[in-house]
Amino acid sequence: MKIKFILFMFVSVWLALIVRVFSLAIESNTYYEKLSLNNTIKTEKIAPVRGEIVDTKGRPIAINKLGFKIQLKPHLIQKINKDIFDKEIQKIISLLPELDPKKLIKAYKKHDSYYNHDFIDIVDFISYDKMMPIYTELSLRKNIKIVPAPKRYYPYGKTAAHFIGYVSRANAKDIDDNNLLKLIGYAGKVGVEKYYNSYLQGEAGSKKVKVNANNQVIKELSYEKAKEDRKLTLNIDIELQKYISTLFDKKAGSVIVMDINGAILSASSFPEYDLNTFVSGISHKQWKHLSTSLDKPFTNKVTHGLYPPGSTIKTGLGLIYLTNGISPYWSVDCKSSMPLGKRVFRCWKKNGHETTGIKKAIRESCDDYFYKGSLKVGIKKMSDGFIRYGLGKKTGIDLPNEFIGTVPSREWKRKKYNLTWYMGETVNTSIGQGNFLVTPIQIAQFTALMATSKLPTPFVAKKIGNKIVEPKIMNILNKKELNKISLIRKAMYEVSNHPTGTATKYLSSKVKIAGKTGTAQVVGIMQDIENRILEHDMEYYKRSHAWFSTYGPYKNPQYIVSVVVEHGGHGGAATGEIVSKIYDKLLELKYIKL
Repeated sequence: MKIKFILFMFVSVWLALIVRVFSLAIESNTYYEKLSLNNTIKTEKIAPVRGEIVDTKGRPIAINKLGFKIQLKPHLIQKINKDIFDKEIQKIISLLPELDPKKLIKAYKKHDSYYNHDFIDIVDFISYDKMMPIYTELSLRKNIKIVPAPKRYYPYGKTAAHFIGYVSRANAKDIDDNNLLKLIGYAGKVGVEKYYNSYLQGEAGSKKVKVNANNQVIKELSYEKAKEDRKLTLNIDIELQKYISTLFDKKAGSVIVMDINGAILSASSFPEYDLNTFVSGISHKQWKHLSTSLDKPFTNKVTHGLYPPGSTIKTGLGLIYLTNGISPYWSVDCKSSMPLGKRVFRCWKKNGHETTGIKKAIRESCDDYFYKGSLKVGIKKMSDGFIRYGLGKKTGIDLPNEFIGTVPSREWKRKKYNLTWYMGETVNTSIGQGNFLVTPIQIAQFTALMATSKLPTPFVAKKIGNKIVEPKIMNILNKKELNKISLIRKAMYEVSNHPTGTATKYLSSKVKIAGKTGTAQVVGIMQDIENRILEHDMEYYKRSHAWFSTYGPYKNPQYIVSVVVEHGGHGGAATGEIVSKIYDKLLELKYIKL
């Protein structure tokens, strides 16, 4: 019995060994073949070159400068290789003395580890001209690798800075959202560069190579080219943009030039800043100067500037009045003030406008007319109308993180503050003050609606590759509004051409235009003050913002020009010359044909 048991155990053990040998030799062959393949075949990703951005006439406004980055072999910092590492750093510094050796060592240590077998970036960019004389000397060293590395460059510096945007080093969040950035290293941060980043950055290519145990390439097995150099053509005209920058010298605010279909020919936010300072990294001194400026140069005021619209909204409000029970023949006797409860609401004109109907109210910007009209129509119809006309919501422009502003209403106040609405707030809203806030791009779109009866979606890109971007235009006006809007347009014409128009004496353009001025208060005026201090006598940052939003030519609307000058004072006085010169430039560049 014992012998049988021993024989059974002996046979069992040998059978188990035979099965295991079979498994290792035959069945696991495929698995170990794959494992071996992974050890010898390496797939490398190829970073795509970022696409260029050009203006409407094909002039480059964001390009790639040809250059190189310097990489060092990993694991050189260990004691056994320390002398080699030091020699390589010294060699690089001897040829490029402007580099800081401490920064090179820090960059190397940050990425060196037992698990990293790839060469490590220690210098992100050396220009082509600097690298060429030393290229051979560096590339012959087996521990150093010289790799092509384009760098973003903006030929026009600060012109259209907020509009174009810039690229800079991708952070951890960027990489989490977009894995390709781990390979590329840079991402669009603001403006068009950010909005169209996924298109401009392209798609990675790849190549398969056979390597030996020392990670040296023996043979290239396959190569797939990166999808790169994707061109983005904008509607912007950089010549016009540069010209507008000269008009806004030492001023803060914004200018928008848009065709009636929504194509943005120029969009400026002032003050501007040089985009190139952000590509390689801005200095602490520069950052502090820009970030602490009260004129907010980092803010793209076109889409992120929130201002009280002032009287610019009186055109749309006039249309709301005419289609909600107020007759075109209704008038008020403006005596410069209107008591309401314990408050007195004053008109801007000290002696009043006397008998005033809708056309005169818009032409001379009579506050009293709109005060009294708002009490007849009510905040509900006013706020609903403004929102339908494009205020208090995004325009849909192809720029990132557009602000929506605020159209005050009972519902808005209850939701935000859980407070009751007062009649005085209705009156304040009627002249674009109180909690009313808009962006310049909203006012440009709003003006286009007044000019054409259609609401265009503003758009920056003209062509994405070879694909033409088509305008998006909405018909939002009802039959009543379409029948009444011609009266609003006549009033807007008189703002710029009638002897008593608020803009007439400040204009000199060869193009006949129509528009609406606005003066948006920055600080409130005390109730007991009857004689207001003049704008130019106020402290600069307490002066009102000046608006002028226009379209032209009047008889054949083609372009919208909308300007806001921060702390500029009276709308027409601060903006009239700028607007006139822009229309004349449009004429000179043959955008407008009379």
